[in-house]
Amino acid sequence: MCPEDRQRHICKVTMVGSVANLLLTAFKFVAGIVGHSAAMTADAVHSLSDLLTDAIVLLFVRISGKPEDSGHDYGHGKYETLATTIIGIALAAVAVWMIYCSALSLLSWYKGGVLPPPRMIALWAALLSLVVKELVYRYTIRNARSLNSPALEANAWHHRSDALSSIGTLAGIGGAILLGEKWSVLDPLAGVVVSFFILRVAWKLLRQGLDELLEASLPDDVEKDILSVVNSFADVSDPHHLRTRRIGSRYAIELHIRMDGTIPLAAAHERASEIEQALKQRFGSTTHITLHVEPCPSGGKPIKD
Repeated sequence: MCPEDRQRHICKVTMVGSVANLLLTAFKFVAGIVGHSAAMTADAVHSLSDLLTDAIVLLFVRISGKPEDSGHDYGHGKYETLATTIIGIALAAVAVWMIYCSALSLLSWYKGGVLPPPRMIALWAALLSLVVKELVYRYTIRNARSLNSPALEANAWHHRSDALSSIGTLAGIGGAILLGEKWSVLDPLAGVVVSFFILRVAWKLLRQGLDELLEASLPDDVEKDILSVVNSFADVSDPHHLRTRRIGSRYAIELHIRMDGTIPLAAAHERASEIEQALKQRFGSTTHITLHVEPCPSGGKPIKD
């Protein structure tokens, strides 16, 4: 898939989630206020954050799809990584806000205050949110993996975190309604529990985004795969000084290899090109590859660089 088609597909998937978020956010706010549910109001704010992250994905993916220019020799892929990091920060902020609001209600209950029991509209809103957000998550994550888009995958997990929060909200509201006014505390308590699950997802996204922004190496299994491809060429030996990183949705690979020092330069260049092509077939045509060829006497020990 060409970069332009990939970008359009990512935007299409994101827009589907945006429409679902917009409708759910409006309904949740109404249900939270009319239904006297702190958990549902917090859930509505979470859905509102989904709308903001959808906008971030649409903006940054459009930028990341731009080709290399004089100021960006490696392209604009890091913008997609930056979007992943921002989504992680947004998730963490929403979780902390939900914990704070729920904690205030719990403190009021602890001091003897009476929490108004939630109404049925809040329960129906939680059930609808659970179903819709899980469907949107499955749709988004499937496309994120086929498109190899970190930002879209991060947004998918944002949808899943909203579905998880709806499970907790559903349990809290349902328990408060079924067990009576004395158990209204279950509503804010559910908000606290779910918020910690959201924090866990936020940390995962933040760690992924920061690792890429700080030039972390690719996973060990990927680097082993790279060496396996290189070692499949019989006349190439001792691959070393392997350096890897991720630039948005593509890999960057730098590697030193040794070849017979007596062969013509043209032959060494042709073999290096074949290795590059093999790596691109394995890891994608946009993979950035830098090979440094060192001479090794035929039948002798490698020459130290």
